[in-house]
Amino acid sequence: MVESAKSWIRENSTLIYFLIGQFIAIGAFAASGLAYMVKLETRVAIMETRGAEYTVARMEEMKLKIAVLEQQIEKNERSIERIVDTMTKRLNINP
Repeated sequence: MVESAKSWIRENSTLIYFLIGQFIAIGAFAASGLAYMVKLETRVAIMETRGAEYTVARMEEMKLKIAVLEQQIEKNERSIERIVDTMTKRLNINP
């Protein structure tokens, strides 16, 4: 019985090495998937704990930037109107 098992292993050593390689690859894939899930869960936990105040702070920064841009737009519009008025006065165009 033992002799037949040893001879079978010798005859099918390539198959055995292939199966061992497959088990190692499956184990590595499982470990990689587990690491990804842990990383994802960590991100979710971080966002749940600091997410609300962090988001509000970012929104306030965006509101300030938008306000500054709106002020610049208004300033540019006034400047363009002044330039157009000046140029139309020089052309002596009366509506």
